[in-house]
Amino acid sequence: MKETPESLVVDPGLDETIKKLTPKQIEEVVDRVLIKENAARFKVYLDTCVHCGLCADACHTYLSRNRDPEFSPVGKVKNTIWELIKRRKKGKLDGEFIRRMSRIVFTECAVCRRCSMYCPFGIDIAYLLLVGRRICSLLYVVPQYLQDTTNSHAVTMNQMWVQQDEWIDTLQWQEEEAQLEIPSARIPLEKEGAEIMYSVIAPEPKILAQLLGNMAQIMAVAGIDWTMPATDGWDNSNMAMYSGDFEIMGRVERLHWETAARLKVKKIVMGECGHAFRGAVYDGPRWLGWQFPPIPMIHAIEFYYDLISTGRIKIKEKFKEHVTLQDPCNTVRGRGLGYKLRYVVDAMCENFTDVNPRFEHNYCCMAGGGTINCGPPWKRSRMVSNKVKAEQLSATGADIVITPCHNCHSGIEDVIGFYKLGMHVRFLSEILVEVMEVPEELKG
Repeated sequence: MKETPESLVVDPGLDETIKKLTPKQIEEVVDRVLIKENAARFKVYLDTCVHCGLCADACHTYLSRNRDPEFSPVGKVKNTIWELIKRRKKGKLDGEFIRRMSRIVFTECAVCRRCSMYCPFGIDIAYLLLVGRRICSLLYVVPQYLQDTTNSHAVTMNQMWVQQDEWIDTLQWQEEEAQLEIPSARIPLEKEGAEIMYSVIAPEPKILAQLLGNMAQIMAVAGIDWTMPATDGWDNSNMAMYSGDFEIMGRVERLHWETAARLKVKKIVMGECGHAFRGAVYDGPRWLGWQFPPIPMIHAIEFYYDLISTGRIKIKEKFKEHVTLQDPCNTVRGRGLGYKLRYVVDAMCENFTDVNPRFEHNYCCMAGGGTINCGPPWKRSRMVSNKVKAEQLSATGADIVITPCHNCHSGIEDVIGFYKLGMHVRFLSEILVEVMEVPEELKG
């Protein structure tokens, strides 16, 4: 495998941890993951793949890096999982190989699953690379920033070390902010039997608190019976799902669902975050051994679609600026919400130009899947891997990119800045509070 500039990036999570590994420790972890955790599904995929490379053109990393085969999905699998199996048979697994595998599976693939759509056999290529992440996690060879995020989940049950009193203070503050616009707006805490529990991720109370105030206004106008928990269990970002620490992922998801069950809510609305929705509805329940989540959950896209299409929220005047759209992988490719998302955008915005390709064929933001959480050491690599996204957005001529997902929001902001596109990024809720009609009786 050839040297790349990414090979030279310094990251203590990779560089220091491999110094402590022994061949026996590596072998035991590899056997545990390959034989006890992934045997049947893993073997079927490996035996089915004919190494045809038809997945290559699906990958934004490959397209952005001059079609270098090292960055194709099959190239990434070849340099990690296939090489791992060959070395395992020969007894030649070492720390340097694990470091190289960790770099590839964590920083060069956002596990967006676009490549699987192009595989003639339907192989889940992202799953194979997630197996590599699981091995690296159990060996503690994980990019430092991503591991720090997982540690925060383990200690505080949220991504950003938000303490419980800080959480409650932030909700009360944003309730007061919302009441400047709509005096009756509330953020009800610990209300048993509410129609909806609203679920968020930790960046909202930490750095984007205004989104909580937006939701209080939207709920007030729509007349929704809702609540939020005052205890741990409110955060659903769960980056442990992507670091490979499934034990922590399971703890976070179990507490989230137990909190909703304790409040006896009828439904959960997940805010504008794709990976949190995926963790709560798919990956988390499966790891916990559940066939289905215990309470229905819908994403914010579905929620806004229902509110607007049923007339619970009316649009007074459409948003004037020229907008385009990012399709979050986990809600559009993974959930099929592309049409509902465009219904919401069309209802709110006067001047909308869609991207090409779009819907489930849209390119990933290269921030999801834990890649942005790998931190500053890997930012340049992430940006180089998403040149195709910059070209796609620039071709629309839009001024605003709507991104109904936190990772997409941050990732697209980085792309815009790196490639100097001169655009801005906004959430759906930020536009909705500007254009929705507030009944006279609710106005201040």
